[in-house]
Amino acid sequence: NHGFFSRSVYNSGDGTDRASAFLAEHGYITLASDYRSWGDSDVGSSFFYSGLVIDVINLLNAIPSIEQADAERIGMWGHSMGGGVTMKALTIDTRIKAAVLYSPVSGDFADIIARWGPGCFGDAAQGELIAGCNSSDVIPEDLPRNVQDAYRFVASDEEALKQVSPFYHLDDVNVPLQIHYGREDGKYLSGTPPQWSVKLTQGLRDAGKHAELYQYEGEGHSFIGQPWFDFMGRTLRFFDKYVK
Repeated sequence: NHGFFSRSVYNSGDGTDRASAFLAEHGYITLASDYRSWGDSDVGSSFFYSGLVIDVINLLNAIPSIEQADAERIGMWGHSMGGGVTMKALTIDTRIKAAVLYSPVSGDFADIIARWGPGCFGDAAQGELIAGCNSSDVIPEDLPRNVQDAYRFVASDEEALKQVSPFYHLDDVNVPLQIHYGREDGKYLSGTPPQWSVKLTQGLRDAGKHAELYQYEGEGHSFIGQPWFDFMGRTLRFFDKYVK
């Protein structure tokens, strides 16, 4: 599951191509979705990543159509926003056997909105509200007023935000997770603060779940050089143990 990219520059595979190739070289079939509004996908609404999660679950539904694939052995990998998509998927889909999060956004939407502001609501394309977490995003004025009002309410109401935040539904996560973050991440607005990974790991452990946490000195939002291979080596061993 890829992270946030400007739709004007995104090409299929951006954010997942390196990891997909690495895992494919070690015997895995890899699938990467272009969420709604990215690449050549249709445009569609997505509140608090919900539409993106639907897209990913529909991709899981298609796995049995791949003759070589074993639909009983599915692992999920997500970077940044894709980590948030992965966490929401884990709370509602039991087909996933293990998951790896790489520099993930917070599982608590209150944290995301506090960092990126109401712009996390989404942005406009073809007259529809689509997912996005960017300071330049706004609610399109042509969105029906009742939808705008409902969305603003959820985004500003502490209890309502908990309902859409996977962090408050960790009891529904029943697979092992491995989480990776760079110590230098979050210094720029586009990055994800390391404390988000620490918070999620602690929440999972408090809920009695298996959660491994790895930090990488000197690395930012996307790892470079040997640290990336160290990260993917751990990912491979983790999937070999719980998926393969």
